[in-house]
Amino acid sequence: MSTHATGTPSPWRLCIAPMMQKTDRHFRYLARLLSPHARLYTEMVTTGALLHGPRDRLLAYDATEQPLAIQLGGSEPEALATCARLASERGYVEVNLNCGCPSERVQSGAFGACLMREPALVGACIEAMRDAVPASVEVTVKHRLGVDELYDYGYFRDFVARLAEHGCRVFHVHARKAWLQGLSPRENREIPPLEYTWVHRLKRELPGLVIVINGGITTPLAARTHLDAVDGVMIGRRAYEAPASLAAFDASLFGAPASGPDELAVVARYMAYAAAESARGTPTRVLTRHLVNLFQGRPGARRWRRHLSEHGNGDAATVIAGALRCMDAAHTAVMETPAA
Repeated sequence: MSTHATGTPSPWRLCIAPMMQKTDRHFRYLARLLSPHARLYTEMVTTGALLHGPRDRLLAYDATEQPLAIQLGGSEPEALATCARLASERGYVEVNLNCGCPSERVQSGAFGACLMREPALVGACIEAMRDAVPASVEVTVKHRLGVDELYDYGYFRDFVARLAEHGCRVFHVHARKAWLQGLSPRENREIPPLEYTWVHRLKRELPGLVIVINGGITTPLAARTHLDAVDGVMIGRRAYEAPASLAAFDASLFGAPASGPDELAVVARYMAYAAAESARGTPTRVLTRHLVNLFQGRPGARRWRRHLSEHGNGDAATVIAGALRCMDAAHTAVMETPAA
């Protein structure tokens, strides 16, 4: 299902979800080291921030992150069109509109999940963005199954079909509804039940669209199972809480050898990156916080996490090297412990 007519994998076969305060450019660099094939997404960037804030910083990325998509938050067609054009001029290959975030801050800006109530407005936004970027840049939408009382399969399907009429052909579906009141953003990621069958059915009924499924996918086996029914999978929290797992997803979904990631090689390359970023003035803690979970489940992981957390103000490369020495000491201690 997740291959083109040419037999090549869909560009959306494996995606790393946009996550606020997580998928900044430093995490994306780490993710690319672990997964050569995944499509990466920025944190949500609001149109106001991009138009009136630190534009260069918000659009910055390392060339190795490509293929790279930007997720925009907004509901004004003209502003979204301008931001889409700015992103395309910087080389982003996809502009994704956030129609799924339920946070109060996003609701107060009249975008995010509340846009699922306004398909006509979303359609106008898509058309404006499509007109502002080259045909090679894809304009896509990330959304839920529904919102509040607007929660039935017919509404969900019609929402997608109407946006398709306005030129959107790629849909990233978080397979849960959203409650705009009463649940926190975290609870909205956990409490509403997952309805994968809705997303699979959507692909069967609208086979000409690219459908990417998101929500609760934590293993390569689960991802492969979904790919029998849809075009791609989007990994969220699992990618951040256990970033080394990205190598297993990549190997499983793209046929690479499943030997597991060489974390030491990854750390060595990230250290070089961190040193260069430090020279440009990037704070150490900003660079090291994404490494905290890298050795999840391995001997010495606790010492690794503690060292990174407690030495956030030192030289970045030195801090990372010190954390590795903690790992080595823990590993040696385990090896030298006599068997019971």
